Amino acid sequence: MYRTNTCGELRLSDEGKEVILSGWVQRTRKMGGMTFVDVRDRYGITQLVFNEATDASLCEQANKLGREFCIQAIGKVSERQSKNDKLPTGDIEILVSQLNVLSESLTPPFKIEDETDGGDDLRMKYRYLDLRRPTVRKNLELRHRMTILIRNFLDNEQFIEVETPILIGSTPEGARDFVVPSRMNPGQFYALPQSPQTLKQLLMVSGFDRYFQIAKCFRDEDLRADRQPEFTQIDCEMSFVDQDDVIDLFENLCRHLFKEIRGVELPEKLQQMTWHEAMRRFGSDKPDLRFGMEFVELLDAFKGKADFSVFNEASYIGGICVPGCASYSRKQLDELSDFVKRPQVGAKGLVYIKYNADGTIKSSVDKFYSKEQLLEVKERMGAKDGDLVLILSGDNANKTRVQLCTLRLEMGERLGLRDKNKFECLWIVDFPLFEWSDEEQRLMATHHPFTMPNPDDIPLLDEHPERVRAKAYDFVCNGIEVGGGSLRIHDGQLQQKMFEILGFTPEKAMAQFGFLINAFKYGAPPHAGLAFGLDRFVSIMAGLDSIRDCIAFPKNNNGRDVMLDAPSTIDQKQLDELEIKLDIHQ
Repeated sequence: MYRTNTCGELRLSDEGKEVILSGWVQRTRKMGGMTFVDVRDRYGITQLVFNEATDASLCEQANKLGREFCIQAIGKVSERQSKNDKLPTGDIEILVSQLNVLSESLTPPFKIEDETDGGDDLRMKYRYLDLRRPTVRKNLELRHRMTILIRNFLDNEQFIEVETPILIGSTPEGARDFVVPSRMNPGQFYALPQSPQTLKQLLMVSGFDRYFQIAKCFRDEDLRADRQPEFTQIDCEMSFVDQDDVIDLFENLCRHLFKEIRGVELPEKLQQMTWHEAMRRFGSDKPDLRFGMEFVELLDAFKGKADFSVFNEASYIGGICVPGCASYSRKQLDELSDFVKRPQVGAKGLVYIKYNADGTIKSSVDKFYSKEQLLEVKERMGAKDGDLVLILSGDNANKTRVQLCTLRLEMGERLGLRDKNKFECLWIVDFPLFEWSDEEQRLMATHHPFTMPNPDDIPLLDEHPERVRAKAYDFVCNGIEVGGGSLRIHDGQLQQKMFEILGFTPEKAMAQFGFLINAFKYGAPPHAGLAFGLDRFVSIMAGLDSIRDCIAFPKNNNGRDVMLDAPSTIDQKQLDELEIKLDIHQ
């Protein structure tokens, strides 16, 4: 028997018991003739005590222990003289009678502690050591708990979990696919699924009615804090439902998770906001509602009112009111101006108006606009004495709104208004069905080609497809898109129309999606679905800045697994078997 108890469960009520513990050495301390060893496992830390006066050889053995040695200790539970109220086991210690070294350890490259001294790349290289740190382990335990709660909730709602294939056909109409060569079919390739979208729709045609899967998905995209090459979705589909049915059910799931995981009661009914309203008020289809600073449009307040070409030539002028920041120095305002001019934001400049606490006004456009005009802006902005108004303008309204959104979020961050322990959730609805792609020079599906148009807008498909709204919905929490879905097209003719608008010939549509088109000929039910990003959801619950910290073995910002050194080259023999000839020019 390696252990009778874990390192986190013994209490004062266990005093006098003979126990066996196994775990890793957190630290050792020698004090006079006593040696103290903290032994750690997944469940906690327990202090071991070795007394030179009682057993000198055993104490000497303990003094040779290094950090992260894997050990087994046998001894008696005793009340601790100097108690540690920071540990659940802090009232007891183990008087060791026998010590076994199960495995020695090299000195680890960083401290296995909450506040480690290891940088990101080093910790990712030795991820198996990083996972020993309590903070990282707790994130994975939280992920496990959420997954269990989700499975039980959906099972109770009559959903059935079905696994769909990982090796499928390529569908280039979305993000880039990861492709897998087939040895038995030379020159042909599988793709790893970006989502189980078409497969879960086929399950609805099959009559499965309610499906879910904790599904691995793969997208060959550029990375950021909330994106990885492989990620996990809580993937769901339902038959014989409308938009409200889907929203109501998954709102209840979110309510259940927030209550169980964070003890937070979400409102009885979450707010719904149209895409157009979200863009107008916040410049984002995933607005952060934890703080105000809503956009105020100022075109008619400025345009043509003075000889200021920046505003006179703009098609959009918008501002935010930053409470209590009229005291910002010139240096701070210059920093904000440099911030919006960064290539990632792309604004040409920033206009500010300081409504000082003493009633005076200081602005970067003082010489163009009168005090009366600036007071009119103050009223329109709802600004008070002591507030700062920041204004952006441009010739493209949506682009300028997005820039203003970035500035709003930056100010929210600077003022500490984006509290990770506060949760503001809502649904965004009525997305545009299509969006223009500058790269492709054509309309693309905003979500995917199987999204149902709003029935009221179907007559617009022929002449004005850009004005058609989608029966689609996103779940947003704290400015993060956690999940989204839509009603699906189940009518073959309407699906064909969608393919037509997207530039598919009938032959191309049949080549890529013939299996789905044919399935719809056999009594496809009305159906809809939704998928939550599990990694994102867990990171919000855990208060993390990056989804990497809640994934056991993540990739770095370059899409590399530095622990496994992947991706990597493969042997020429394997390439020959796959009939792949590489022509890589350095």
